[in-house]
Amino acid sequence: MPRKARIDAPGALYHIIIRGIEWKNIFLDDGDRNNFLERLGNLLIESSTACYAWALIPNHVHILLRAGAVPLATVMRRLLTGYAVTYNRRHKRHGQLFQNRYKSVLCQEKPYFLQLIRYIHLNPLRAKIIQNVKDLDTYHYTGHSVIMGKRENSWQDVDYVLQKFHADTTLARKMYLTYVWKGIQEGQRYDLIGGGLIRSAGGWSRVKALRKRGDRLKGDERILGDSSFVSEVLQLSAEQLDRRHHLKIKGYDLRKLGLRVASLFGIEPEQIYTSGKYPDVVKSRSVFCYWAVRELGENATVLAKKLGLSQPAVSISVKRGEKIVRELKLELLESKH
Repeated sequence: MPRKARIDAPGALYHIIIRGIEWKNIFLDDGDRNNFLERLGNLLIESSTACYAWALIPNHVHILLRAGAVPLATVMRRLLTGYAVTYNRRHKRHGQLFQNRYKSVLCQEKPYFLQLIRYIHLNPLRAKIIQNVKDLDTYHYTGHSVIMGKRENSWQDVDYVLQKFHADTTLARKMYLTYVWKGIQEGQRYDLIGGGLIRSAGGWSRVKALRKRGDRLKGDERILGDSSFVSEVLQLSAEQLDRRHHLKIKGYDLRKLGLRVASLFGIEPEQIYTSGKYPDVVKSRSVFCYWAVRELGENATVLAKKLGLSQPAVSISVKRGEKIVRELKLELLESKH
C-alpha cells in the first residue's frame, strides 16, 4: 500500500519523531547531540518555525513544532541531510542513518498540547538515561531544563508553554513541574506516539463502543485529534490539493506566476528576479514568494536559488507576502468580471 502524502499546514502543531535505521543509535556522543541541536536551532530561527518541546534519545528524537512560512518538509530535509552527512564523515561510515521517513503527526492543540510537552520531556526518564525528574531539570538534551529556567535556548518558545499554566513565571514553573510529575504515573503513552482515530478515541475498545452506539468516526494515522478535527484537516488538505491541481490546469507555473504578479504591481517580470530594494519590487517579490510556496507548493530552498536569495530571505518574503496579499486583497486568479 503506498504511503499517504504528508499534510503540510502552516501554523499547525506537529509531533515529529525521527528514528535511526533499524533502531540503531543516531547519537554516539555529546558532539553528535550538540551538532544536531545547533543545526535544528539555526533552521528553526531561519524558517520562523516555533519549537515547544524536544528530547534526544540515543536512537531517536522527539520534537513538537508549529509549522511556519517554510514547509515543514523543507526544514526537516535540510536538518536530516546535513546532520547525516556530518555524522557519517565524523564517524567514518557510509550509508543511510535514518529510517526512510521521519514521522510527522498533525495534532489537535487544545486537548494534546500540554500532554505532548510532558510526554516528550519525560522520554529520557522512560529510557532510563536519567533516574528522576530532579535529574531532568539539569539534563542538557531535552527542552525541560529550558522551561525550568536552568538553561537558555533562543529557539525554544518557553513563554507560550508557561502561559498555559499561569501568568506569573515562577508559579507557572511550579505548576508545570507538578504536571510533569503526575505524568510519570501514566507510564508509556502509546496514544501520543502516532495519530489516528484509535489513539485519539482511547483505544480499540473505545472505538468499538462508539460504533455500537451508532457514532460515525473518522481517523487518519497522520493526525492526532477527535473525529471532527480529523475530518476538518482532511477537508482542508483536499481543498489545497484541488486548488493546486486547478492552478496547474490553468497553466500556472513560476513563469506565469511572475507575469501575474508583475501585472499587479506594474513592473516587468524580470524585476522580480533582480536584486534591489525598491518598494514595488520588494512587494512584488514577496507576493511572488508567498504564492509560489503556499499556492503552487514550490520548494522554498529551490525558489531561493532561482531568485538568488538565501533560504531565510525567502521565508521572510513569504510572511511579508501573506500580509500584503491580505491588506491589498490580491487574488492570484484573475477575476472573470
